[in-house]
Amino acid sequence: MIAPADIDKIFRDEAGRALATLIRLVGDFDLAEDALQDAFAVALECWSAGEVPDNARAWLVNVGRNKAIDRIRRQAAFRGKQQALLHELELNANTPDEPPAMLDDDMLRLIFTCCHPAFAAEVQVALTLRTVCGLSAAQVARAFLVGEDAMAQRLVRAKQKIRLAGIPYEVPERDALAPRLDGVLAVIYLVYTEGYVATSGADLMRPDLATEAIRLARLLDRLVPDRAAIKGLLALMLLHDARRAGRETAAGDIVLLEEQDRSLWDRAQIEEGLRLVDDALRVPGRPQPYAVQAAVAALHARAPSFEETDWPQIAGLYEVLMRISPSPVIELNHAAAVSMVDGPARALDLVDAITARGGLDGYELLPAVRADLLRRLKRKQEAREAYAAATAATQLEPLRRLYARRVREMD
Repeated sequence: MIAPADIDKIFRDEAGRALATLIRLVGDFDLAEDALQDAFAVALECWSAGEVPDNARAWLVNVGRNKAIDRIRRQAAFRGKQQALLHELELNANTPDEPPAMLDDDMLRLIFTCCHPAFAAEVQVALTLRTVCGLSAAQVARAFLVGEDAMAQRLVRAKQKIRLAGIPYEVPERDALAPRLDGVLAVIYLVYTEGYVATSGADLMRPDLATEAIRLARLLDRLVPDRAAIKGLLALMLLHDARRAGRETAAGDIVLLEEQDRSLWDRAQIEEGLRLVDDALRVPGRPQPYAVQAAVAALHARAPSFEETDWPQIAGLYEVLMRISPSPVIELNHAAAVSMVDGPARALDLVDAITARGGLDGYELLPAVRADLLRRLKRKQEAREAYAAATAATQLEPLRRLYARRVREMD
């Protein structure tokens, strides 16, 4: 008999791809989401009393498809259109289960749909967080610093626009890729970021999302070869993901970069990432932000130890990023690198300048960076206050434990 916690993990790991496939089959976001929830309910009952099927995702898709058929049958309105959809679904229900390779491609279709040029950038991100990452409307709202009701309405309008405008659920032809590529890369990195450091909960990481983001970047690299942005993003994710085994203890506590056992890092993945960084930087044209960020990650990967890291070069690369892709988050990362070159006092001046401009209001890592600089400057009371602000700003338990540990160390 499988434990409920194990079933929950399967749901988290498989929900994104199962939803992507159901959206393709039923042609409607809301119907697919409802059908998947129905499938989860059936799975919880069946799997708790027996064994999990070998291909849990295919099982969820098949049950969800049948639940969608049942829902359509129960609806009386829009009879003509729904009869056609019902006929198509019933034909699909009589075909053999699709192999995993076909299921995998559906996620890329879903991301391209979320990144249609008809949507503003923030809507693209919100749809991706909701459908691909599986965040709740409340969690998505928190990421955008808006109310839950407002975000729920925004998501509803986006789904209606997909349906009413007939936005196709597909990877566009090559000549139509360019308008969506930047958005697609941004949301793939967003998926990876949620896998690297989760938005909330008890677990630091969601390896399923990190692995999925890397897989999608590989697909894009084959689909659109010799793009510096794609190679740079793939390299960046591989180099960060290579450190996964060293980033937390067996109890789930965070292990900071300076404390990590570098022998646990995935050297094969690092070597692949380093090759991709070189490829990305050799592509003619203006340096791409993802390639420059990957170059920063490469310096960390090449360093034999934290103390031997080339911090001046890292600070220089962040200065390049501030010129080609300026943002308050890049400035904050630059300040953290400066603290390793010129000391925490100089970095604190930079962080306070960012804070004064208000560019990172609500960004949960801002008080954490400031707290660490104050701790290093031995300004204990101010550091405690900053750690308290950082604790209040996050819903991720491992981060809260880290901040509490830092306060205890100061005491």
